[in-house]
Amino acid sequence: MRLQEIPKIRFAESGNFFLIAGPCVVENDTMPLQIAERIMKICDTYKIPFIFKASYKKANRSRSDSFSGIGDEKALRLIQQVGETLDIPVISDVHTEKETEIAAGFVDILQIPAFLCRQTELLIAAGETGKPVNIKKGQFVSAGSMRFAVEKVYHTGNKQVMLTERGTTFGYNDLIVDFRNIPEMQQFDVPVIVDVTHSLQQPNQVGGITGGRPDLIATIARASIAAGADGIFLETHPNPSQALSDGANMLRLDLLESVIETLVRIRKAL
Repeated sequence: MRLQEIPKIRFAESGNFFLIAGPCVVENDTMPLQIAERIMKICDTYKIPFIFKASYKKANRSRSDSFSGIGDEKALRLIQQVGETLDIPVISDVHTEKETEIAAGFVDILQIPAFLCRQTELLIAAGETGKPVNIKKGQFVSAGSMRFAVEKVYHTGNKQVMLTERGTTFGYNDLIVDFRNIPEMQQFDVPVIVDVTHSLQQPNQVGGITGGRPDLIATIARASIAAGADGIFLETHPNPSQALSDGANMLRLDLLESVIETLVRIRKAL
């Protein structure tokens, strides 16, 4: 897949890495567009292709009382509004075959969560929509085994596939990033993205809320670009401590530009 194939993508010929970024989940009516506008301004400054990301619901929660969303259709319409208002591509997660059909009517790219990367029917359903599909590598699978996930989507005739590295389980409550996975998955002739913020999660904490290491976001992002990643995925929020989901591993929005500026310099050096 080539970046130019993504609808509404900007600066595809810039030679820069591309950025998938946004809040973890749609929290209210105003925050998706506000965050997207801030990110887009930074990306326009540095000529970085930008894809806005927000989950319309969180299906994978440790506790039953964790925030899961404001309503599927309402959140999807808000994500769609971001894409239409700013004329940029938008992406969101899908969890079931039925969801692929619904979400495809609102977003430009479908994303398969890491825990679901082996779900054959889900991958096929996503491929059959004709939308580009971003498959996150499961924390429990090797980079080499992601070839089979790619082939499942290709089997539908859809060749628009991306793969995302998001860390590997390291004991019960931690993840580690194996940067060898970047070139290994690039051998499948697909763009490879590093999900920086989710790779720094510390899942399944005793209190039932995922922890994280946001102090290492810039470190993992720099290493990802140096290792040749095609894209960077990160979640950002104006006030992560008040975020309704994954606040412990999100980047504070006002720190984003300094991280991006450094990544652009590394990319140019390469």
